[in-house]
Amino acid sequence: MNLNDIKSALPDYAKDLRLNLDSVLAETGAPGLNDPQIRAIALASAIASRNPRLTNAIAAFAADKLGENELAGARAAAAMMAMTNVYYRFTHNAANKEYETLRAGLRMNVMANPGIDKIAFELASLAVSAINGCSRCVDSHEKTVREHGVSAQGVQSAVRIASVIHSVAVTLESLPAARLAEAA
Repeated sequence: MNLNDIKSALPDYAKDLRLNLDSVLAETGAPGLNDPQIRAIALASAIASRNPRLTNAIAAFAADKLGENELAGARAAAAMMAMTNVYYRFTHNAANKEYETLRAGLRMNVMANPGIDKIAFELASLAVSAINGCSRCVDSHEKTVREHGVSAQGVQSAVRIASVIHSVAVTLESLPAARLAEAA
């Protein structure tokens, strides 16, 4: 399935998702972000949303403009946030605050050299953290991108991409397999 197939598979009650998907994946609909950032955020968000059809379609969309290292960087953001969002959400939510004082002890070497522009990696990490509901990671990545000149509108655009990608994934999961087969 490509993005057009994905949009075709969305039922009428999700028409707004079709329109929003077109909007947030275009530079004009994602103020404050450039095209490579949009594509990296979309890929990391699709991976975090766990829908293989959508992930494959977004990966093809991203590959139109991103090289292998950049695609790997977006995937690395999704992989690292899958781990760190769980860990830091736990330490933040646990009533026993002793856990916040303990060393995480988790390897995160890829974050030093993710293969993609550092700001794109941080924006993708922010988007995935929003999907995964880790407020500590959202705060950390938002602070980092703002310190590197990303506007509030750019941050909002990254989270809008994440929210639309995630909602498309959830909607696709609720559809009967026959509807998805018709759209492909």
